[in-house]
Amino acid sequence: MVPRAPLPRGFHVIIGAQFASALADNALLIVAIALLIEQGHPGWWAPLLKFCFTLAYVLLAPGVGVLADALPKGRLMMWMNLLKVVGVFGLLSGAHPLLCFAIVGLGAAAYAPAKYGLITEIVPPEGLVRANAWIEVSVVCAALMGTVIGGFLVTQYWLDWSTQTPPGTNGADPMVTSGWLALHTGYSTSLLALLAGYGLAALLNLGIPDSGRRYALVRLRGLAALSTLVRDFRLANNILWRDRDGGLSLAVTTVFWGFGATLQFAVLRWATDHLGLSLDEAAYLQAAVAIGVIAGAAWAGQGIPLGLANKVLPMGIALGLLVPAVGALGAVGGLWVAALGLGALGALGGVLVVPMNALLQHRGYVLLTAGRSIAVQGFNENLSVLVMLAVYAALLALDWPILWIMAIWGLGIAAFMGALTWHWHRSTPAAAHAQSG
Repeated sequence: MVPRAPLPRGFHVIIGAQFASALADNALLIVAIALLIEQGHPGWWAPLLKFCFTLAYVLLAPGVGVLADALPKGRLMMWMNLLKVVGVFGLLSGAHPLLCFAIVGLGAAAYAPAKYGLITEIVPPEGLVRANAWIEVSVVCAALMGTVIGGFLVTQYWLDWSTQTPPGTNGADPMVTSGWLALHTGYSTSLLALLAGYGLAALLNLGIPDSGRRYALVRLRGLAALSTLVRDFRLANNILWRDRDGGLSLAVTTVFWGFGATLQFAVLRWATDHLGLSLDEAAYLQAAVAIGVIAGAAWAGQGIPLGLANKVLPMGIALGLLVPAVGALGAVGGLWVAALGLGALGALGGVLVVPMNALLQHRGYVLLTAGRSIAVQGFNENLSVLVMLAVYAALLALDWPILWIMAIWGLGIAAFMGALTWHWHRSTPAAAHAQSG
């Protein structure tokens, strides 16, 4: 058992603020999928919501790390929550869901380096694995509860109760008027409810302490500023990839988050195609994945020290191999078999990603700055999300069976993690441990 490292004052306020913001993000995704269905868009448009959300992480990566280092991070997180509110008001006013999700993603892109950067500033290295376990549990709980809340907000019961529409209309009245605001969707009350989540997150941001860490401000103007930011970001990216522990952990988390984002949509599609579930019921099924991740993350946070983070690499192989098995067995065995299999997938993912995230954050903080290292991490991980979601949407548009897609995805992840594990053990003496700084 790893000795517990104390977590500093204000850490749990950060966790609470990010939980409220992520809760609203995940609920908003389910409601936005329902909006696409309401507007008659084909099913392969659903992953494009996440694609547009993630785009800002990649395009703005050279600047958001510098921004997070230049401003008090709690204040920046509050501003970014308010930007997400702008995206929700866009959905309410009838703007295209993809455009609105891009605005929400813009807020999230700047929120991430501020949040993780602040944690690396206030938590000592020996506490980072435990801190990341807290983060992962809160992220997954937010995903679980947000998905469940989003599923509830698109149910007939909520729509009938909240809008007092006649039963059977599915709440899809093209325009609902509420005071001064014309609400151009039957899911208007669902969107209004989500504004409370972003409002709560903004209030919690006010209580986040200042780490006291200050960085030299980058004062640039004109096209030279963009050129310099891109050059410095490319240099930071190369530094982290070429570092022994940094490159290992960055490779794992990059592939893991792309895989996880795609799996979220694949599970929704698989549950509706092979288990006969509706959108809200399929959203509830993702609770099994979330519960598994919580269990795996909690165990990793207590049982794996930072210096032994590389020992979890074989979990990635098992994770990939389990995906096609869950898809096939769940389709035959029914709901309970599917739930157990998804829970096992989540547990393996939690054990894998918590130590890898902690190792990556520590090496990034040592080699770069808090904000810049998280921006590099976000760029790579979200570029992976964009590529995998684009491929997934293309395969759906080509009418590939979802079981084939899950099999290809899982076996590909297993092969990558197997090659990475082999390379790591081949290049590392048996008695050596990962660097801890």
